[in-house]
Amino acid sequence: MTMFETMRFDGADYNPERDNARLGGQLLRVWSVMSDGLWHTLPQISRATGDPEASVSAQLRHLRKDRFGAHTVEKEYINNGLYRYRLIINKEKNT
Repeated sequence: MTMFETMRFDGADYNPERDNARLGGQLLRVWSVMSDGLWHTLPQISRATGDPEASVSAQLRHLRKDRFGAHTVEKEYINNGLYRYRLIINKEKNT
């Protein structure tokens, strides 16, 4: 069992039977890329995970939520509407 398998997703169109494995997989792939503590743009994360940028963005928002670890996701403007993100792992929740 992965650290995210027991996490619950939600949303108006969320169906656990249909969506949980897909969303859990996305979250784990985004976590794998971001857990290096380096800066990454959405296009970079998308290429590394194979997931759409919108899904990557949603998973970064999930990582900020208490039920997904209450991690810090820093965001920094680069230019032309492009941002980069860095994950700071919440050591208290990730033990």
